[in-house]
Amino acid sequence: MSGVTSIHLVENALLVSIQDDVTDTEIVDLQDSLSHRIAAESVRGVVLDISALEIVDTFVGRVIAQLAGISRLLDAETYVVGMRPAVAVTLVELGMYLPETRTALSLTHALSQLRRG
Repeated sequence: MSGVTSIHLVENALLVSIQDDVTDTEIVDLQDSLSHRIAAESVRGVVLDISALEIVDTFVGRVIAQLAGISRLLDAETYVVGMRPAVAVTLVELGMYLPETRTALSLTHALSQLRRG
């Protein structure tokens, strides 16, 4: 997968990095892999790292929302880390609120929140 790095287990969370050039096919593969890993490893959370994204569109916004929805259904909290200010502004302008996700400044912050959880 060129658009999505592998899924890494960090403490009790799965770290997923979404790249700028992610394709529809890669997202379907990611959703499948992520759902299986959450169930198999009984993780408490999923951390989506979007720091590689320069800009977002409705496709990427939907991807984040779908991944968060899958995680929530499997009883794992979702944190988005690495959001650039321009990305946040664009998501708001597109009317894309992500009610099932939380944001954190960094992976360390997200893991700290999950430990408290």
